[in-house]
Amino acid sequence: MPLPRMRICLSVALAGAGLLVSGCANPSVGSDRDDPTKPVTLKFWHGWSDRAEVKAVNDSIARFEKLHPNIKVKSVGNVTDETMNQSLRAGGDDAPDVVSSFTTNNVGQYCSSGTWADLDPFMKKTGVQKEKVFPKTFLDYTQYEGKQCALPLLADSFGLYYNKDAFEEAGIKRPPRTMSEFRRDAAKLTDRHQDGSYKRVGFMPNFRLYENSPDRFFGQWGPKYFDSKGKAALAKDPRSKQFYETQLALIKEQGGYAALEKFRSQFGEEMSSQSAFLTQRVAMHLDGEWRGLMLKDDKAKFHWGTAPLPVPDDQEDTYGRGYLTGTVAGIAHSSRHQNAAWEFVKFLTVDTDQVVRFANDIHNVPSTFAALKSPKLHADPAFRTFIDIAQDPHSTAMPPSNNGGQYVTTFQDFSYDVEAGKVPDLDKGLRRLDAQIDADNLQSEN
Repeated sequence: MPLPRMRICLSVALAGAGLLVSGCANPSVGSDRDDPTKPVTLKFWHGWSDRAEVKAVNDSIARFEKLHPNIKVKSVGNVTDETMNQSLRAGGDDAPDVVSSFTTNNVGQYCSSGTWADLDPFMKKTGVQKEKVFPKTFLDYTQYEGKQCALPLLADSFGLYYNKDAFEEAGIKRPPRTMSEFRRDAAKLTDRHQDGSYKRVGFMPNFRLYENSPDRFFGQWGPKYFDSKGKAALAKDPRSKQFYETQLALIKEQGGYAALEKFRSQFGEEMSSQSAFLTQRVAMHLDGEWRGLMLKDDKAKFHWGTAPLPVPDDQEDTYGRGYLTGTVAGIAHSSRHQNAAWEFVKFLTVDTDQVVRFANDIHNVPSTFAALKSPKLHADPAFRTFIDIAQDPHSTAMPPSNNGGQYVTTFQDFSYDVEAGKVPDLDKGLRRLDAQIDADNLQSEN
């Protein structure tokens, strides 16, 4: 819904630094009538800031410019979603043409607000059949209500890291595959000092630890957040209650919430050499594919391995699944060079050689069928686990919403209360949770 630049809808103005709300269009009118063979300079905004990552981005741009000598790409890194959306609302010559985000939770807003252009017409014009290029789960988290306003750039999959030495010491032969095995092994691997304080826990279940966000763990149940009408459906799904009951059992069997929280507060920073798994304060750890490279770089003083996270006992046939998310890329609706921008987005997301090389450089999971199976992909056994999780048909991602990640935040806050013992009646609590999510979504629509 393009509007003249001087007209900015009231709800956006009131939103301040937040993302655009559903129904408010980008105030700047872009164009898909440009000639992509003419000389042009594109502005590409992204979130990478690490030196090696920025080099990988710049190397990608150099490869693109060699293939398209008429198109120059000027990149700006370390850009947050907030900064990007402020610029897209303002429009003008300083706004980006190509945009990327680490936050898949906001895709619903990008699509419904119109700030990111619909990519389906560009794919149709250039013969890209998205269902044959990208796994379904990746397409699910890059579209909203049938509008494909983003494409997966690289992906993250989450699995289990485990301390092989601790497993051998405890007489455990293999990683757990079901939640009952998980609970048993976590208790068996928990080790205490003579005064009763923790030396090591089998698995730190508390949701505030590093990557332990409840939505990632809940993914092992294959949850259903919304019904066919878009209404919150967590209270009606028995898997929701099973998830929390498993979480509470893990807490109880390893000493209780207060004791575990006290131990967690002693852990080092996630990305430091004092992180909990590296210092052997946890024997099993939920994390993404990047952790393996960090363990190698930090020369872990123990043998470790990777596996999918366990699944509920009544869903053992889904073992191998995991939670998926990733970086997304798209075209700013305000760009007046959308066809040239599409050539760059297509190169970044569809070109197999580029996707593989970028995945190798960033150490993330590639996001196309061809790249996932490429012999050029650096896939040692530990990393291969996450490649397999990404391709597993049972793996899940968070469904997009018109208010971005608000429902995820609401779900997380509720989960913090559950684990702390502040929700004595799970059924009643889940009904309140659904009501709150629906109220938030309704407010965004209005």
